[in-house]
Amino acid sequence: MVRAAIYTRVSTEDQAKEGYSLEAQLERLESYCEAQGWEIAAKYVDDGQSGRSTNRPAYRKMMEERDRWDLILVMKMDRIHRNSKNFMIMMENLERWGKKFTSMNESLDTSTAVGRFVVDIIQRIAQLESEQIGERTYMGMAQKAESLGGMMGFYPPFGYHYSGGKLVHSEEEAATVSGMYQAYLSGDTMGTIAWRLNQQGILTKRRNRWTIWSVSHVLHNPLYAGFLRWDGRFVNTDHEGIVPKHIFESVQARAAERTRDLKKRTIVKLEKISIQDV
Repeated sequence: MVRAAIYTRVSTEDQAKEGYSLEAQLERLESYCEAQGWEIAAKYVDDGQSGRSTNRPAYRKMMEERDRWDLILVMKMDRIHRNSKNFMIMMENLERWGKKFTSMNESLDTSTAVGRFVVDIIQRIAQLESEQIGERTYMGMAQKAESLGGMMGFYPPFGYHYSGGKLVHSEEEAATVSGMYQAYLSGDTMGTIAWRLNQQGILTKRRNRWTIWSVSHVLHNPLYAGFLRWDGRFVNTDHEGIVPKHIFESVQARAAERTRDLKKRTIVKLEKISIQDV
């Protein structure tokens, strides 16, 4: 009996689109396996993951456990990859391992030359669509950054809230952010800062406990100095920073001194740059 590995994925954007829920994908794929007489060897689910990268937990686990299954079954090709190069690498690996790939919606059979050709063409079209969406998103974000000061509708970071379409300080959170910067400059590690915040019962914006990574995000985010990192540059915004520019730069310098990776030992200097210059 053919052993099928069911793979499902939704990105953050897909979750808002009808018909792309994980539950809907799993239900249809399970029914397809039953109709084909296939055994479901395993189910691999990536929630909130982009199809443009292979760095997805369930996808990587599926490839590591390839001895458990004979073929990969997806509902639609773009569920497994949105990058033609990554897709073709996967197909080469599957052929080398003696495995097959099946897309339910496209009814593709990769055991034939015609099937492999059609898969390649469809995947390149999917990549083109993905890249065009990225281009439109970039242009829209640039326009909004120019007209509204650059926050582009992102979830407000710790220390801020939205008011009148702009970021304004949340007093208690802003005081916590300022304290984090001062503590780091005083010699505390990010781990120590996270531990102290958790001991004090202070939660992140999304009501989670602090970690080294969440502290690092605050300490390395130019937003807190009144800037926005955009396309590799620092763009001035119209919101009020929580920490002075020189404090932010000092923290970046201290972090650079502490890192073991010489490539990351760069000095950050914030200069006012308009979005038109990016």
